[in-house]
This record gives sequence, structure tokens and C-alpha cells, in this order.
Amino acid sequence: MTVETMRAVRFDGYGGIEVLRIAEVERPAPGPGQVLVKVVAAGINPGEAAIRSGALHDLWPATFPSGQGSDLAGVVVATGDGVADFAAGDEVLGFTDNRASHADYVVVEASNLVRRPPEVSWEQAGSLYVTGTTAVAEVRAVGLRAGDTVVIAGAAGGVGTIATQLAAEAGATVIGLASEPNHQWLRDHGAVPIAYGEGAAARIKAAAGHVDAFIDNFGGGYVEMAIELGVSPDRIDTIIDVAAAERYGVKNEGSAMAATADVLAELTELIRTGRLEIPIAATYPLDRVQDAYRELEQRHTRGKIVLTP
Repeated sequence: MTVETMRAVRFDGYGGIEVLRIAEVERPAPGPGQVLVKVVAAGINPGEAAIRSGALHDLWPATFPSGQGSDLAGVVVATGDGVADFAAGDEVLGFTDNRASHADYVVVEASNLVRRPPEVSWEQAGSLYVTGTTAVAEVRAVGLRAGDTVVIAGAAGGVGTIATQLAAEAGATVIGLASEPNHQWLRDHGAVPIAYGEGAAARIKAAAGHVDAFIDNFGGGYVEMAIELGVSPDRIDTIIDVAAAERYGVKNEGSAMAATADVLAELTELIRTGRLEIPIAATYPLDRVQDAYRELEQRHTRGKIVLTP
């Protein structure tokens, strides 16, 4: 019997970008309640880089050889027993919790998938899960209401671009901290752009006066800035500075707080109806996964970087 194979990203130990490799592995088969998807697009995320480096070993240890990738969009190839909602040929997007989407094929729980509308590009669909659910979680965490003013640090990154639009959709005034090349994009999407760096707190005060909430997508002192601006700790959320969250009693809520197919469906509908844009910074073929992460780790991209197997 011939064994069908596929390409998949693997790493055999913690390290830098250079540990990533493309391996030829056996193509998986779906079990009960599962779907086999031929991957068309799969986003990459900073958390995956942190797992690969070993920085998150205490929270999420890797078993080697390890795969990687959560986000995905593709075409259903086969379904396991008990799957009634999907059939071969369906176009879907969703997620896997098994670090496996950076590959030609991936087995996914059917409950982790939604259908891809034609208005949602493959690149947007394949990069929506981690950043989208993180943005939903952090906007919820700070309790945004119409009329609030919220500062978003890292407003032009993968999570920040979505959080900025969701906050504006909620009726908040959004102050977006980002580099100058991203300021026009932020203006076009309902935010007031402010340059980061020395003097940022003073610029925020001049632009906004009172600040009700603060979302930190970057780290490096933004929790302290939020405290300095007089924001109540229960309306500050950082997805990156765990030490500061513990020190000041602010929130540290991200993707896990909104990681459901229902949330993914809501985000997909916002894209379909033109109320949410997912900027795509770059796409790379699977065999250039090292280059993709090299660009990601510079932390200067607007929106998402996507692998296209």
C-alpha cells in the first residue's frame, strides 16, 4: 500500500529561525468528528515564534519534532465519521490546536471550522483566527462602550489593525500608536494616529485628554504608560507584558478568551459585509517559512504575513 506524504514545517529543538525546516511526512487521515483540509493559506504569529524559541516553554512546552501553526483556510478533502456539516470540496477557514497548519494538509476538528464566503480572500481567511480572536478578547476585556476613548499600542500590527476597527465599530474614539508610515491607514479606519516613542504620553494627552481604556499589543512599558495616563487597571489589557500585568493588577486576556468558531464566524461576517479589513503585509510559499518569520520578527509589518502552501 502506498503511503501518501506531504510537506510540513518542523523543528527539532528550540532555537532561532534557522531551526525551521520543511519535512516530508505522512499525510494524516481524519478521525471521528474531524476533517482533512488541503491548506491554501495559513497565517503566522508572534506566539509561534516565541514557542519555537523556547520562551514559552513553561506555559506551552514543545514535543520534538514539533510542527507549528494554528490559523488555516483551505478546501475539504475528506471527512471522518460523524461529520455532517462539511463535505469534500467545501471551502473553509478555522484553526487547529495541534500546531499543524503550516503544512500542505491538516486534520481539523469539524467544530473548529466555518465556511469561507467568496468575499473573504484566502489570505484573509487563513490568517484570521489568532489575531481576530485576540482582538475580540482584548476589546471585550477593557469593556469598551460608545463614547469611550481607548489607546491601542501596536495599532498597525496583526492584532492591532483588527482591534482598532472593532473598537471604532463599538463607537469608541481610538488613539492608535504606530509608526508614521501607518498613520494614514489608521485615519482611514477611524483612528487618531499618534507616533510612538519619547513623548508619546504627552501626545496622547494633547490629542485625547481623558483616556478610558488601554490595549497593549507591544509591551516594553505601555502598561506603565496606561497607569500614568490615569486608566483604571481593570480597563487595561496587555497580551504581551505578563510581568507588568501581575505587578499592576491589569488584565492579560488574549486569544484563549474568545477562541471559538462562533467568534470566527462573526469576524468573517464583518469582513464579508465590508466592516472589517484584514491587511495582508506579505505572502510566502511554505518553503520560505524562515523568510516569513524573519520579516515577522522585525515587528514592523502592517497586518498579517501568510504562508501559501
